Parts: sequence; structure tokens; C-alpha cells
Amino acid sequence: MSRDVKEIFGSSGTSGAPSGIPGVAPPAPAALAAKVRTLAPSMTRSMQRVAEAVAADPAGCAALTVTGLAELTGTSEATVVRTARLLGYPGYRDLRLALAGLAAHQQSGRSPAVTADIAVDDPIADVVAKLAYDEQQTLADTAAGLDVVQLTAAVSALAAARRIDIYGVGASGLVAQDLTQKLLRIGLIAHAHSDPHLAVTNAVQLRAKDVAIAITHSGSTGDVIEPLRVAFERGATTVAITGRPDGPVTQYADHILTTSTARESELRPAAMSSRTSQLLVVDCLFIGVAQRTYETAAPALSASYEALAHRHTPRSSGTTSRR
Repeated sequence: MSRDVKEIFGSSGTSGAPSGIPGVAPPAPAALAAKVRTLAPSMTRSMQRVAEAVAADPAGCAALTVTGLAELTGTSEATVVRTARLLGYPGYRDLRLALAGLAAHQQSGRSPAVTADIAVDDPIADVVAKLAYDEQQTLADTAAGLDVVQLTAAVSALAAARRIDIYGVGASGLVAQDLTQKLLRIGLIAHAHSDPHLAVTNAVQLRAKDVAIAITHSGSTGDVIEPLRVAFERGATTVAITGRPDGPVTQYADHILTTSTARESELRPAAMSSRTSQLLVVDCLFIGVAQRTYETAAPALSASYEALAHRHTPRSSGTTSRR
């Protein structure tokens, strides 16, 4: 029988599951707001009220007892405790300490001058400022919430891999191609698959020492989940890069790398922000692998630069000008 589908396998500390599991460190205060944005869509409405309250007013909530926060949000003490655990804290006391730390951090900095809400009649200069701010926030949220233990484990698996398959469709497919090209340039055998049929037929060939990576912001893209499941059942090490750490894709992931949840608007599809956060995770993976394999990666990277150098040679001054 194949490896058990990992619904409860967080106890090993390798799944990246939240919920205050013994041996898994709770998120740092700076990561709390990002954690709320990431997990809120999958929470019950009562838990969302608690999460939104602590993110909106960390200083005020840090001063409340569990009973006080339950009364403030119109929920129960049990709901407050469950929310704290879902956010990664063993109990409410730990959440209060994180809230106090987050409040101190916010008071030491300045409030953002812009928001990411883009109106149809915004001047282009405002569009630039708002997009730049939102990209920065997305990257900061992803960095704050990224589990370095999971990242380190994924890097180790990639550095030792015989073969690497990467699955992604749509905007995530572009990110899969980006990671594949990076790994190829340092001498690793990597393939990006956006066709679900080819992804599955290739996943069947994977074995132990191989790595399969699924990239899906929603965590529920069937065309990505299916090949990852096959790779998981074949014994390959599996990695999920997703904005939903509780999504279906994580059932088949040995390592989970969580990206920031995109703030979607009418003029800015979620795919734009999700791609930004995914590219940060991809770059972290690539640099980590290049560090681990430096003796072979550095010559391979130099060789790839040299092979392409002639394609970047400036044209001679005698070329005909554009008419």
C-alpha cells in the first residue's frame, strides 16, 4: 500500500501544519498579520471575526483576556482558543504575547501612505504607487510566513534529487517554468509540466530520490494535485507551494511552503499577487540549492552564461537603421 495520505502527519513537524503542534515553533509576531490573511478564507465565520479583530487591533486585543476577546467578537472562549491554535500558537497566552510584540513593531514604524485599491479612474502614477506597495506587502507577508524548517528540508531534497518534476497551470505554470529554467542552469534535471496528462504520465516514473513540486495558489487545482498524488504514492519527495496550507494539495506534500494570500480586486486578479509570492519562494529554493551544490552549480552557471553570450553581443554600427 502507498504511503498514508497525510491528514494528520503534522506530528512529525514536516508538514508545516499550524495548530500549535508540540515541537513546532509558533510564528513570530511579524508573521501574525500574514498568517491571518492566509488562513482567514478557510476559517469559520466566527473564527474569522477573532482573526480579523487581532489583526486590526493587536494592541487592544493583547490587553484582553480570552473572555474579553470572545465578548468583543461575539464568539466563545473555545472559538478564540481554536483560532489561536489554527494561527500556530499553542494557546491564547502565546497569541497575546505575539499580539503585544506585533503592536510594538507597528508603533515603531510608520503607517503605509497608500493602499492597494485601484480605481478605474486612478492616474497612472497612483497605479504605479499602489501596485508597488502591494507587491512589497505581498513579499513581506510571504517572507514573514515562510517556514524555514520546511524550506531547508525542500532544499535538501532538491539538492540530492535524481530528477525534479514541477507542476503548475495558468499563472502558476509560468512560475513552474521559471524554477525549471533556474535548476537546469545549475546542472539539475528538471521538467515543468502544465499539461495534466503529461504531468501524470511523468509522475508515474518517479521514485525515491526524485522530487515533485506542485505550485497552486488555491491549493485545490485538480490538474496539479493529481500528478503530485501519483508522485507521492510512487515514493518521491513532494513539495507544495500554496497560499492555502490547509488545501487538498497538502495531503500529498511532504513539505509545505506557504505563500501570501493575494488581495484580489476588480482590476487586479489574485494571480498577480500570488505569482509575486510564488516567485519569491522559487528564488529561495534556487539560491538554497545553488549554495548546497556550489561546486557543481557554479561551473554549470558559468557555462550557461558563456553559451548564451554571443546572443547578447551588440550589433555592429553598420547595421541598417529602422525605417
